[in-house]
Amino acid sequence: MRFHLGDVVRMKKPHPCGGYEWEIMRVGMDFRIRCLKCGRQVMLPRPKFEKGVKAIVKSAMLEDVQDQDGEGKR
Repeated sequence: MRFHLGDVVRMKKPHPCGGYEWEIMRVGMDFRIRCLKCGRQVMLPRPKFEKGVKAIVKSAMLEDVQDQDGEGKR
C-alpha cells in the first residue's frame, strides 16, 4: 500500500480513547499519525504502522486530483 500526507487510515486496534481512524501527518521510515477522535499524535516505525493498518478510509491524493479536475472545468 502507498500512503500519503493527509490520508485517513483505519487501524486494526483502537486507540485507548476508542478511536480507530487516524490522519497521516508524516511519511518516511517513521509515520506520525493523529487520532481523529482525541487529537493525540503518535510516531510509529514503518513496519509497525503498515502491519496495523486495516484500510485507507480517505485518500488525500484522490481529493487533489478531483480538485484539479474541478478547477479546469470552470
